[in-house]
Amino acid sequence: MFDAVHELMTFQTVIALVIGICGGTMIGCLPGLSASMGVALLLPLTYSMKPVPAMVMLTAIYTCAIYGGSISAILIHTPGTPSSAATVLDGYPMTEQGKGLQAVGYATYASVIGGVLSAVALFKISPALSLLSLKFSSAEYFFIAIFGLTIIASVSADNVIKGLAAGALGLIIACIGPDPMTGYARMTFGLQSFTGGISFVPALIGLFSVSQVMKTSETIHDQANQVISKIQGNFWPSAREMLIRLPGVLRSSVIGIFIGILPGAGGDIASWISYNVAKNSSKTPETFGQGNPDGICASEAANNAVTGGALIPLLTLGIPGSSVAAILLGGFLIQGMQPGRELFTTGAKNTYAIILGFTIANILMGFFGALVTKRLIHITRIPKSIMGPIIVVLSVVGSYAINRNMFDVFTMVAFGILGYFMNKADFETAGIVLALVLGQTAETGYRQAVIMSRGDLLGYFMGRPICVVLMALIVFSLLLPVINNWRKKKKLQLH
Repeated sequence: MFDAVHELMTFQTVIALVIGICGGTMIGCLPGLSASMGVALLLPLTYSMKPVPAMVMLTAIYTCAIYGGSISAILIHTPGTPSSAATVLDGYPMTEQGKGLQAVGYATYASVIGGVLSAVALFKISPALSLLSLKFSSAEYFFIAIFGLTIIASVSADNVIKGLAAGALGLIIACIGPDPMTGYARMTFGLQSFTGGISFVPALIGLFSVSQVMKTSETIHDQANQVISKIQGNFWPSAREMLIRLPGVLRSSVIGIFIGILPGAGGDIASWISYNVAKNSSKTPETFGQGNPDGICASEAANNAVTGGALIPLLTLGIPGSSVAAILLGGFLIQGMQPGRELFTTGAKNTYAIILGFTIANILMGFFGALVTKRLIHITRIPKSIMGPIIVVLSVVGSYAINRNMFDVFTMVAFGILGYFMNKADFETAGIVLALVLGQTAETGYRQAVIMSRGDLLGYFMGRPICVVLMALIVFSLLLPVINNWRKKKKLQLH
């Protein structure tokens, strides 16, 4: 642990941590932007950085962007990120009552506790869970990849068919380039630029940044966000208020950690579930939606607890449970950090430094929020006509800087257009992201398993207990949204 602390205290890591906290909070505060966009935009910067500062910055952006979304949700009734949607219900009514600053204080208090507890869970659970990865061979990695694909494709979309179609399209795109077993170039259509495959980072920037700019440009002439009244009052709740709400915050944090560990679920799901649990457990449920601080604490503790929970399967098994986790997985791979047991043995110094940096980021974001909330809200009033071009310029520069290749810029533009039309047609882009990350793992694992099975593939799979468990989870993940949709239709018919 001493080596991890020493690695964390380097000048480059400290600067990266500060950039992650400040940049993540401001990105989350801007309506229309997201943690996914922030991490994708800054991922190209990590190419020239060492592993620890690079991943500390990205994980800090992740957790701080989730927190930053609560600021605009509370003060201007516009969630900065989808994870903060439930915060609006009680946050904005408090702003209308002249308690906006106090509401942000409650959100900050809950977010810090949720994030820190998730970091503790990351410390405690990850090393033990990583032992399981030692039992994995090509067959298990094949099913792990399929498991990640099916969960994100089904849970992240209301329409199962559309979710799976997005994943299938991503798998097709992932096949472009060299064959992982033979090295033979395939699906290049005679273009030399395709022989190396599709560049991962430009594709991500296009899907999450350029597509969002295109979407927000549709309403570029809308009126600016309404002017909020003067922000006044105390930021931090009193010690008594903190103690009163601590049990609820702890409960919501546990819910968030658990949901974060589940691939496919995310901060938005966790915040709504936690909000409903808090409301049902309250002695005064009728006050929820009218400015009850318990609603804010429940939502914000849960969505920030998801961040650490999502890193647990990512670091131990290489399962990215969300689009942000998929981008982070790409960052780990870029830095040569392969998820699994090695991260906690030979690479333990870097891994624990990153986890420690993630913990510190969750603590410092509270102090940063207290310092700048009164001023940070003015960022939300930046016109879309100004913010859009800035994001596009950063996207072009980031895509080109990776390989200094204009083809990467064209890739970014193509995926931006693809992401825009997918959003218009209600297709989730997360399926494509996961397929790009996991496609090669699935293909390599399957083809190696075919060779090792010696003609009896089904018998080979059924003879491996972990494969049987993963197959059952895959079937369950595909059937769950179908069952949920059927139950919703049946419930509507009864009413």
